[in-house]
Order: sequence, then C-alpha cells, then structure tokens
Amino acid sequence: MPNGIFSLEGKVALVTGANSGIGRELALALRDAGAKVAIGARRAERNAEVLEQLGPEASAFELDVSDEQSVEKAIAGVAGRYKRLDILINNAGAVNKKSVMELDRSAWDHVMAVNVTGAFLCTKHAARLMKEQGGGKIVNISSVYGLTAPSKGLQVAYTASKHAVIGLTKVNAVELAEYGIQVNAIAPGFFLTEMTADIGGSPMERALIRRTPSGRLGETKDLVGTCIYLVSEASNHVTGMCIAVDGGYVVSDGMERG
Repeated sequence: MPNGIFSLEGKVALVTGANSGIGRELALALRDAGAKVAIGARRAERNAEVLEQLGPEASAFELDVSDEQSVEKAIAGVAGRYKRLDILINNAGAVNKKSVMELDRSAWDHVMAVNVTGAFLCTKHAARLMKEQGGGKIVNISSVYGLTAPSKGLQVAYTASKHAVIGLTKVNAVELAEYGIQVNAIAPGFFLTEMTADIGGSPMERALIRRTPSGRLGETKDLVGTCIYLVSEASNHVTGMCIAVDGGYVVSDGMERG
C-alpha cells in the first residue's frame, strides 16, 4: 500500500463508467492505493463483475449520468455507506463517428448528455458533499480530441463534447478552489478498449502507431500514475489542468517518422 502524499488511505472514491475499460482500470488502481471505491454504471451485471474484483469494501450503483435523479441517488448512496466522498472520476462516455452532415440530432444529444451533462451533474452533486467536508478531488476524463480534432472530422459530437469537458474542468476548478476542491482532467490518447475495439489490427491502428512518437498505443495501466497523482495530496496546488497521456501524440507535428 503506498505511503505519504500518494496514499489514498481513508479516502472514498466514485468512478463513473467503471464496469469496463479505463474506468475499471482506474477503480482497481484507486483501491490498490488505499481508497474505498464505489462504481457507477448502467449495466448491473457488469457492475457485479467489477464489484467482485474490487472486494468487500467496494460498492456498485446503477447510474445513468445523464439523469439527475440517478446521479443524486448514486451519490446519496455513496454518502450513506461511507459517510463521505473524497474523489470523483467522471469517466462515463459515449461516442458517435458520423459526419456532421449525417449526424441525427438525437445522436448528438446522447453524446452530449453522457459526456458533458453527465460530468456536470456528477460534479454538481459531488461538490456539494465535498464542500461540506472541506475538500475533494474531481478528475474528468477528456480525450486528445478535446485538444485536437480527428484528421478526417466525423467524430463531431465526441470531439465537441471532449473540448467541453476541458472547459467544464477549468470553470469548475476556479469556482471550487476556495472550498479545497481541485478539478483536473486527463486526456487519454489512443487506447484499445471495448469502445475502440474496432481499431485493433486495422489500417487506422497502424497509422496511429506511426503518428505517435512513443510508437505504440496506450494501455489502460498507463493512466494509473496520472490519476493517482491528481486525486492524492501530491496535487493539492494543481487545479484546472488537463494532462495528456498520449505517448506524445498531441505535441507531435504529425509527420511520419523515418
């Protein structure tokens, strides 16, 4: 168990969208760092599987982040069981890859509801609890497409939503700083997860590897260190920042390396 400023002993964390991929990896890492972990996601069976991995001190809540009543219920459930909430990871996400000329309004609204409104609602209700406690940590999962845009466009709703998540991070960091609440974001690069499984073995995967200075796609474990830093005492004077974990993708000029 880690000691010192990176320890999460005595802390309580809620991770949304934690029954697969990045969310599950981060939930397990928070537990390993000493936190009691609650997960929130829509699929009860998948929640149960991750809950079994997390152990007896963990809990799971069926959570639709786009529904304010569902958010209130989940956060009240966390407070009821653990009497506090120190860490919120806004990880739940949705994606749609259609052209701006073909994207239905309903599909646009769904991506925005999950990626932006969901982070807003969870922050709203978690921050109220954190304010009463005298502090807390909120980490929003954005994307490199919150800092750039796809080379061929297409992911219009996803890209706009992930830019919005960074804006939400900044404005909430400023407002909540006086209450001892730090709000930061992580922008993952390209990771092979359930959501991006179609990339595996494709020409796009090969192009991404050529484009990324590290010469590889990310593994979910690559996000753990940044997350633990942002939710621990080590980052108490860091707020409103977005850290890209992308193997250098964003800072590269995009030219293929010889």
